[in-house]
Order: sequence, then structure tokens, then C-alpha cells
Amino acid sequence: MNPRRAYPSDISDARWALIEPTLTAWRQARLERRPTGEPAPTDLRDIFNAILYLNRTGIAWSYLPHDFPPHGTVYSYYAAWRDQGIFARLNYDLTGLARAKDGRTPEPTAAIIDTQTIKTSTNPPASTQGTDAAKKIVGRKRGVATDTLGLLLAVTVCAASVSENQAGIRVLDKAKNDHPTISLTWVDTGFKKQFADHAATLGIHAQVVHRDPETRGFHALPRRWVIERTLGWLMLHRRLARDYETLPASSEAMIHIAMIDNTSKRITDEATPTWRGT
Repeated sequence: MNPRRAYPSDISDARWALIEPTLTAWRQARLERRPTGEPAPTDLRDIFNAILYLNRTGIAWSYLPHDFPPHGTVYSYYAAWRDQGIFARLNYDLTGLARAKDGRTPEPTAAIIDTQTIKTSTNPPASTQGTDAAKKIVGRKRGVATDTLGLLLAVTVCAASVSENQAGIRVLDKAKNDHPTISLTWVDTGFKKQFADHAATLGIHAQVVHRDPETRGFHALPRRWVIERTLGWLMLHRRLARDYETLPASSEAMIHIAMIDNTSKRITDEATPTWRGT
């Protein structure tokens, strides 16, 4: 890695030790398919640090600082890791390690599901956007599933016009596929009978968490507060404050990257950003 002053977003040695084997194995498999088999000169840690920098600061690819590899090179690695599921695999592996560190089994048995409607920039094509009539937002909808610790289990991104039920069903299918042990999920009152019936076909009991009508103003809801905190963690990464991605797959990858950043710090006991000083 080229010597340079570290950015706050740079990955530590301990966190890199968790991530490097997966990226090195990916590169080795790629080199074996090349006719020459010559090693690529780019440092994988520099590439990953550049992606973390962009994810945390929210800049455009062409605005990456010059002491990183060229932005075209960084993007080509990012696109390959996105399309080949490397970010999703890293998130899956780190979630298992974080759960084990907390005394849980690596595979979760319960999930919490919610959606988040987010405004888009001028980049996404109109065909991938929509209007959330309830929230009066033009953009995309993120379906997120977490475990009871708030760690990411699955994410989907679709047009904001997709109903809460349909977005929830999509993310539930993905969560169940990646984590077959899930048998219980908590959701809010926006999810209706259609979602519960679909969950039952997967062997999952969907439990709706209702707000206490006697309590006025904001109050933390049982189980539901966990995923709200996770959404708060995501919003600390400025690339996620608005959906800038042309492809929904890129939107999902950026969420995986933010959670890789967060979960790896959790495993190595490094400081993580807090939400409004809490």
C-alpha cells in the first residue's frame, strides 16, 4: 500500500485481517482465469479504503482523492465485487462472527423487518423509481432485515411505489434463503395479512408490534427499536442519505458496505459512530 496520511474511514489492521482473505481468494481465482496469470499491481487494501471513503463521505466516484488509486480502477473493483456478491458474502461472514462474539449462535432464528423510503438523485433511471403515496416521497424503497442485535441479514431496493407488503416479502424471501433457521419475524403495523400469510408458507411466524395508544409522542417499541437504530447507523454513511446509484444492485451494495464497516468494528471492539451522541 502506498504511504499516505490515513483517513478516518481507513480500515485498521485488525479489521483488514477479517476481510483480506475473502478479497485475496477472489483475486487469486480471477488471476487463474487470466491467460498470463500475472498478478495485478493494485493493492486491495487501498481499493477497499477508497470504497469506504466514498461510502462514508458521500462523494462522487470522480471526486476520490488522488492519493487513492484512479477512480476508474476503484469502480471496476467495486462493480466486480458487487456483481459477484462479495460484499454480501463479507456481510454474511462478519454477521456470524459478531453474533458468536456476543454469545449467540452464528445463524439467527429471529428477524426484524422494516422499510425505508429514500429520495433519489438525478442518476437513477425513472424506471427504477416511484412515488411513496403515504410519505409523499419520489425515490426508492429499502427493505431491510436485521437480527435481534441489529446486524444486517438481508436488503432489497425497489421503487418507492412498491407496497410495504411486497417490499417486505422480497426481503423476507432473501433473508430466509440466506438464513434458513429464521422462524420468527417482528414487523410494524404497515405489514398486512398478505405478508403474514407469505411468511407462514416459509415456516415463519410474523408478529406485528403495535404502538401503545395510551402513550403520546415518541417511545421505543419492543423489538422495533432495534431496526430503527440500524437505519440510524446506515444514515451516518452519507452515500446513503440519498440514493445516488443508477442500479438498485449498487444501492444494496452500498448498504452492505456500510454494515461491513460497522460490524467489523463491533468484532474488533473499535469505536463506532453513535447516533446523536447516544
